[in-house]
Amino acid sequence: MNAVTTQIKPLHTIAVLVDNEAGVLARVIGLFSGRGYNIESLTVAEVDDVQHLSRITVVTSGTPMVIEQIKAQLARLVPVHKVCDLTTDGPSVEREMALIKVRGTGEKRVESLRIAEIFRARVVDATTESFVFEMTGSTDKLNAFVQLMGPLGLVDVSRTGVVAITRGPEPM
Repeated sequence: MNAVTTQIKPLHTIAVLVDNEAGVLARVIGLFSGRGYNIESLTVAEVDDVQHLSRITVVTSGTPMVIEQIKAQLARLVPVHKVCDLTTDGPSVEREMALIKVRGTGEKRVESLRIAEIFRARVVDATTESFVFEMTGSTDKLNAFVQLMGPLGLVDVSRTGVVAITRGPEPM
């Protein structure tokens, strides 16, 4: 009997502080695609308008060796100021936001509202035949909500990707 084993590669949330200038995101993403690393989630925004710095948050997976390679290669890029693996470098807070559109009438409409209340999803748009819910939380929480909305009339989902920050008083 032959057993096939699959190694589950844990997700890592990596925060990268970079210069806010044209082409930086393309270089960071090029590092991932050029080496065959998958990106599960990607967010980027300016975080310091005085020093013109942006923060890129990447969720990726890989063996510990691959994650170390990713961090080392990111740190070598010229516009990169700092790289942190928020998954292993200490406690952190991660959140994601989603807009979820659900179509439904009658009992399905009532049930979708009931579930939204349990998950603390907020109605941000409503018509007589649909709702758009806004929800913030962990990726797992959003996944669970989307899965429950499927049979009730899920129409569309738009997600921000993970944003994360270290806990405590110290900066990244």
